[in-house]
Amino acid sequence: MEERHSQSWVCSNDQLLTQLKSRLVHFLIKLLYFFTVVAIQAGLIAYRCKPIVCTLIPISLLLLYLAFHYYYFSRPVPVYLVDFSCLRPKQSYRVPLAGFVENASLLRIFDQKSVSFMADVIRVSGTGEETYFPPSLRYIPPRTQHEECIKEAELLYFPVMDSLLAKTHLSPLHIDVLIVNCSGFGPSPSRTSMIVHRYKMRDDVKTFNLSGMGCSAGGIGIDLARNILQNRRGNKCSYAVVLSGEILSTGWYSGKDRRKLLLNCVFRMGSSAILLTNRDEAPKQRAKYKISRVLRTNRSLDDKAYLCGFRSEDDEGITGFSIERTCQEAAAETLRANVSVLGRFLLPHSEIAKYVLSLIRKKLFINSSAEAPYVPSFSSAIQHYCMPVSGLPMLKELGKGLKLRREEMEPAAMSLHRFGNQSSASMWYEMAYMEAKGRVKKGDKIWQLWIGSGTKCRRSSRGVRGSTAFIATPLKYRVFSY
Repeated sequence: MEERHSQSWVCSNDQLLTQLKSRLVHFLIKLLYFFTVVAIQAGLIAYRCKPIVCTLIPISLLLLYLAFHYYYFSRPVPVYLVDFSCLRPKQSYRVPLAGFVENASLLRIFDQKSVSFMADVIRVSGTGEETYFPPSLRYIPPRTQHEECIKEAELLYFPVMDSLLAKTHLSPLHIDVLIVNCSGFGPSPSRTSMIVHRYKMRDDVKTFNLSGMGCSAGGIGIDLARNILQNRRGNKCSYAVVLSGEILSTGWYSGKDRRKLLLNCVFRMGSSAILLTNRDEAPKQRAKYKISRVLRTNRSLDDKAYLCGFRSEDDEGITGFSIERTCQEAAAETLRANVSVLGRFLLPHSEIAKYVLSLIRKKLFINSSAEAPYVPSFSSAIQHYCMPVSGLPMLKELGKGLKLRREEMEPAAMSLHRFGNQSSASMWYEMAYMEAKGRVKKGDKIWQLWIGSGTKCRRSSRGVRGSTAFIATPLKYRVFSY
């Protein structure tokens, strides 16, 4: 307890010093303006200038001061990604296809057609033989009680949090914002309360629980943390942690509806922890990335997009999450709307001009009415891509639509094969793969794309601030196998 109070006192002193420093800067700028105006006025009076000149010059200086004050103190605060960690589950949690089929066959709730269907889905989805299931789903029958879900949450969140704090040498007492996202599990006390209690965080830490956001929850959490940090101007100890992970025990479906069985086939165990900061001093120099731009497109107003992924009961009263056939079409429409807006900020003028000319040609010439408009090449502005790992067929369609090369789609395909679909945490496994391969260089831009139920599409671009060394990642011992 003594150590905790001591560290909190140090952090409070840091915040007080930063506030005093900010106020001192304001005072010095105003003092400089005052003396400048007085000196100019004295000079004008000494040289007997016209009264109108003596009036206009101070007004001009006042307007210049107000413009400088607005630019310097009202501009958005940059937010930096210091580091992140990904969970590598124990080898004993591995679930190869043969083991999955054997366990499913031993369960009386699944008939042979359902087992064969799930096996076929796993084969074509691109999921490999080394993905992981939580211990609760390895029992016969699976244990999906609340207590087992709590244990799974502890397996997901605590190891990645420990890893992140060890990497960044940050005390839990210095964390100002904590965001935890999970679509289907909402315990009481909440998920953030579990983290605060485990790490004995400060009593004024801001906590947020995000639920029902699907695979886009990670991007929404990053955007929320970014907005909060940008509004905490002048606070030296401003750190935000975003935890992402899906509790599979609550989503397990024990019925025969094939639309709901898809969830059992694709999603696997995994989690991530991300540390963000808005500090203006030392941590910025060792931060890995800078958050450049975040854009969200929400298509929930459209019935097709709203109902493409839905949690409901089947004919037998068993609750499960349905993935409809229209999901891919709804995702394509959402992505198209998102890209049309974000492309204005990212693409070079040459690519934008080609796209506009193709639209004009399509409108003016009858023969080209069936011709598809020009698809801009984002590779001219973006060096690396993190795509949603919803399945190999959807990955191929995304790569084809965005004109991405095989090497640019490799991180997503590898993450899907090695770890499966880990919902919103999958993006950070792709980032870890690129870092472990040594592909991310200083000055590169990384484009992350989240697509979640609803349908919501969120894109964020990150600029690399420094070189990334080969560090301990979930892929450390297998990265060169891909």
